[in-house]
Amino acid sequence: MISHWRRMGANGILNVNKPCGPTSFDVVASIRRICGEKRVGHAGTLDPAASGVLPVCLGQATRVTEYIHGFSKEYLAGIMLGATTDTLDAGGSIISRSDPAGITLEQVQQALQSFIGEISQVPPAYSAVKIKGKQSYKLARAGVSVPLEPRSVTINSIDILSFATPYLKARIQCSTGTYIRSIAGDLGAALGCGAYLQDLVRTAYGPYHVEEALSMDDIVKAAASGEISRVLYPVDHPLQSWQKQVLDDEKTAAALSGKALALEDPALDTSRLLACYDLNGGFLAIFKFAPESGLWRPEKVFSR
Repeated sequence: MISHWRRMGANGILNVNKPCGPTSFDVVASIRRICGEKRVGHAGTLDPAASGVLPVCLGQATRVTEYIHGFSKEYLAGIMLGATTDTLDAGGSIISRSDPAGITLEQVQQALQSFIGEISQVPPAYSAVKIKGKQSYKLARAGVSVPLEPRSVTINSIDILSFATPYLKARIQCSTGTYIRSIAGDLGAALGCGAYLQDLVRTAYGPYHVEEALSMDDIVKAAASGEISRVLYPVDHPLQSWQKQVLDDEKTAAALSGKALALEDPALDTSRLLACYDLNGGFLAIFKFAPESGLWRPEKVFSR
């Protein structure tokens, strides 16, 4: 049955529950081998030591990956107080220690509250951020100093789930681009005792939740039984909150040919992208309004 899937190809999104250990690229490579689909990519890298939701796009769905990147995320973070590491997580080498015995729950709450909202965050030196074309973690491993520029991220909420010195468990909801390791390090600095990220689970990424996420074994079984289409989200799933337009047969043919369209619907917001469908509900294309011509021009057209 897997060979049949290979002949037909796979187009859609898998909500994968990445285990601790493999990299996000390892997961992509495994799914590529399972399905025989060359076009496979993930949205939102998870560190090898982290687990949880990893959206993986197959076939034509790789062309909507960029729209997944903008979704907010939710994490369960375990933070260890009383030490710092060079990587800001448990995989690094300890570079300092301090007794956190006197740290109270109120102090932790107050420190975390200062991180809520739009903040300036410096990414970890051991991260995939590129500096002059090179990933910073490779430079850091080579002993090269890698000063990174702060970036603006948004922390929507941080809820303490449990605290028993020196271990803190918290639920964090944040924007894309946020490094939970940096939050752990900044918390340790604010408390004066140091801290690092002990464990991390991504529990949600936009509409994708860990409760519905598939293990690699689930994916293998679905492919072997010929039921992979049952576990794939459709290509347009990340666009479900977008404005939409149904096209008649004439406009559908024009859209598939990559032609600009005149759409007279006054309800359309010309500042937003538009997802277009045929009369049967088939996803056709993503359009963007061109004010100079007054037409909607195709950004991406999806083959049928």
